[in-house]
Amino acid sequence: MVKLLYKKKNVLNFTIILLIFFLDKISKYFVVNFLSSINEKVIKINSFLNINLISNEGIAFGLLALDKKNHYDLLTLLILLIVLILIYLMMRSNGLEKISYSMIIGGSLGNLTDRIYQRSVIDFIDIHINNLHWFIFNIADIFITLGIIILVILEITKKNVN
Repeated sequence: MVKLLYKKKNVLNFTIILLIFFLDKISKYFVVNFLSSINEKVIKINSFLNINLISNEGIAFGLLALDKKNHYDLLTLLILLIVLILIYLMMRSNGLEKISYSMIIGGSLGNLTDRIYQRSVIDFIDIHINNLHWFIFNIADIFITLGIIILVILEITKKNVN
């Protein structure tokens, strides 16, 4: 397994993971510090976008928010296990599939470190049309979602070709 980590073809993927991870961390740091410096939690950017700082204790888009510490810790451990499986799948895949796994892993690590150190994930991107709001999300969520969409498209097109 250690040899796989050092193969030249994996360097690009680990670079993608680190870039996404740091982009997520920097964006969260900037938003939290900026909003606290002006003593606000919501900033209206335009008619369909707000910066709205929330702490999300659930998983994807706030689903499965758990009150009990044991359940939260178990969920965090499960997410860590999934990330390790994704790393294994990434190292065994090629091309766009490998890049997709890298995107999911980078985003997952960004959110996972929030869960571990802050016991919640920082979300702040609030897209809406009038009073109809989508789930508030962050940069990590964007890359996780894009990676999953690409994997689904690859799987659909693979089955149609065969």
